[in-house]
Amino acid sequence: MMTQEQCTHRNNVQSSEKPQVYKVGIYGWRKRCLYFFVLLLMILILINLALTIWILKVMNFTIDGMGNLRITEKGLKLEGDSEFLQPLYAKEIQSKPGRPLFLQSSRNVSVNIVNNNNKLLTQLVTGSSGFKARGKMFEVKSTSGKLLFSADEQEVVVGADRLRVMGAEGAVFSKSVETPHVRAEPFKELRLESPTRSLLMEAPKGIQILAEAGDIQAICRSELRLESKDGEISLDAQRIRLLQLPEGKASTSSSSSGTRQTVYEVCVCPNGRLFLSQAGTGSTCQISNNVCL
Repeated sequence: MMTQEQCTHRNNVQSSEKPQVYKVGIYGWRKRCLYFFVLLLMILILINLALTIWILKVMNFTIDGMGNLRITEKGLKLEGDSEFLQPLYAKEIQSKPGRPLFLQSSRNVSVNIVNNNNKLLTQLVTGSSGFKARGKMFEVKSTSGKLLFSADEQEVVVGADRLRVMGAEGAVFSKSVETPHVRAEPFKELRLESPTRSLLMEAPKGIQILAEAGDIQAICRSELRLESKDGEISLDAQRIRLLQLPEGKASTSSSSSGTRQTVYEVCVCPNGRLFLSQAGTGSTCQISNNVCL
């Protein structure tokens, strides 16, 4: 049994002890560091958000694309000037309807066509040195589909109605030329010239040289030969002049003592050479045939 004094002492001890309170959380410098990091994180989020909005504004990001680049059902659409720093691979490149297409480069613009084995088949290069095309065949056609120019390893075809050469030296051909008609421009001269070699014109059915309102001149340094193997050579004109023909001299015994004649007859040597002889009452060719010797 507990006595009354013990009970009283126990009650005094329990009443003298205060209840203990345990604090839960971050206090002191830890709390200040946490608030600082939270504030710093919010500042970084705001800066990142501002930079993202600025980039979207500068690059002009929209639902349809970015900047001058638009994404459509048919592909990509570029508006304005565009610069490509790497090779461009595309199936089709076209401009807006009614607008031209410009391709510009500081060096050159190359268009290459390759096969499945990456072997070059056709190449088109435009640069500062000129325009180059490489391929099996090159064709130029009009809007109606008519062939204007064609070139391959076998031949070069000009399909235009007229081929005009504007150079001062004309056209130079190292090989033969085949054409049905050679004509100069109106009121212009036509000259066929071979400065160091011969000039040959041949046709199975004939060659016609016609000057309707002018003269025809054939000038050579050595000999001019007109030859007909199976036919004849006709000189059809109201007047035929043979200039600078040699004049045969008659022998002294056969020459007459009369006045010198101004009328001559044309004589022919056995070798075909022509010469003049003073006309007389009869033929004087036999007397003046010293030219044929």
